[in-house]
Amino acid sequence: MTLAASDLDAAFEACRSETAEWAKTFYLGTLLLPLEKRRAIWAIYVWCRRTDELMDSEEAQLRPVEELAERLDRWEEKTRALFDGHVEDNLDAVMQDTLQRYPQGIQPYLDMIEGQRMDLSWTRYPTFQDLKLYCYRVAGTVGLMTQGVMGVDEAYTSAPWSECPDPSDAAVALGIANQLTNILRDVGEDRARGRIYLPQEDLRHFGVSEDDLLAGKINEAWIELMMFQLARAREWFVRSEAGVRWLSADARWPVWTSLRMYRGILNAIERNNYDVFNRRAFVGKLSKALELPRCFVIAQSR
Repeated sequence: MTLAASDLDAAFEACRSETAEWAKTFYLGTLLLPLEKRRAIWAIYVWCRRTDELMDSEEAQLRPVEELAERLDRWEEKTRALFDGHVEDNLDAVMQDTLQRYPQGIQPYLDMIEGQRMDLSWTRYPTFQDLKLYCYRVAGTVGLMTQGVMGVDEAYTSAPWSECPDPSDAAVALGIANQLTNILRDVGEDRARGRIYLPQEDLRHFGVSEDDLLAGKINEAWIELMMFQLARAREWFVRSEAGVRWLSADARWPVWTSLRMYRGILNAIERNNYDVFNRRAFVGKLSKALELPRCFVIAQSR
């Protein structure tokens, strides 16, 4: 299957529209990229969203585990075929265009599918190490998928003796930071689906019972637990910052913008007095507008 240029443009536009609808903060950051790069990021985002929907859509919640497992198996087969050059639909077409422009390996995509498989059987996470693996698979992989699109600044590669820096660790760290933020923001929604992502070892350490969490009880123990979780997420954001300076000049501002805006959700959780059961934390339009010039300055100076 080969799409005409106009049909390929329409397929990329559909990816843009879906990204704008479902990932508003992330989408705003992509708008600061050159057109070719932003189209590639939209395509990757939609592939990731399709992968996530296999498990987390409302329709999927009604399906038995065996059927969900079969869906993931078929999606993995389709993904392997895509990387072998087989195109079946418009999403395949935009992904093929992206892979041709920004070559990369299949492993992060397979790892993300493995993250979805974890949701088939994992409803609790005993330790942070267990949760970190999950966060890598479902979000750290996105950093690996997109780092080739962002590119490395030629200042680090132009001289014959240059050793190209590897932003992979920082890219993964940003994905983990984002996923930890999602988990903290969505505690209330996840409990309704029978899922608790906060590590069981942390619940025990701070004296928060599972019954208290499921009941949405906000007390001193809960606040101390959440303060600890927010501090951990911020540490992962700090780890990610170290690699932004290596990115190409046209990517640093978008990445700083996405990083700082997403980290702002943690501030919103604090402003909501750690109530993630009845109030959804988000970054308002004014705060986003104020961050844009700040991030531009940071991108030029760090």
